Amino acid sequence: MPGGPCQDGEVRRRIPALIADLVAVLVFVLLGRRSHDEGSALAGTVATAWPFVAGAAVGELAALRLPARSPAAGAVVAGCAVVVGMPLRRFAGGGTPLSFVLVATTFLVLFLVGWRAVAAVLERRRVAVR
Repeated sequence: MPGGPCQDGEVRRRIPALIADLVAVLVFVLLGRRSHDEGSALAGTVATAWPFVAGAAVGELAALRLPARSPAAGAVVAGCAVVVGMPLRRFAGGGTPLSFVLVATTFLVLFLVGWRAVAAVLERRRVAVR
């Protein structure tokens, strides 16, 4: 669609945000697995990560009309990672106690919104220096 958010240039501009979001979700999973002495075996990491990666992917689609690096986009991605990811995790046999939901939500919001907030501050500083 001409002028829409899915033009080739826009897709290319979104790739760094997609990668940063994937890294944030994987850091969440790896830290969680480490804190519970579950190790970092590939199969276990994938089994733990896929529900949240799927939820974040839904969030990426839901946030297409927002600038990829905006904190609002991060909030949408984080919200979907939790709202979609938790039921998927439960369906796959993983636990979803309230404490886990709260920790996951806090971490994902901090990281998915946080990197965008840091990027915005750095961008404002870069523009101010010009």
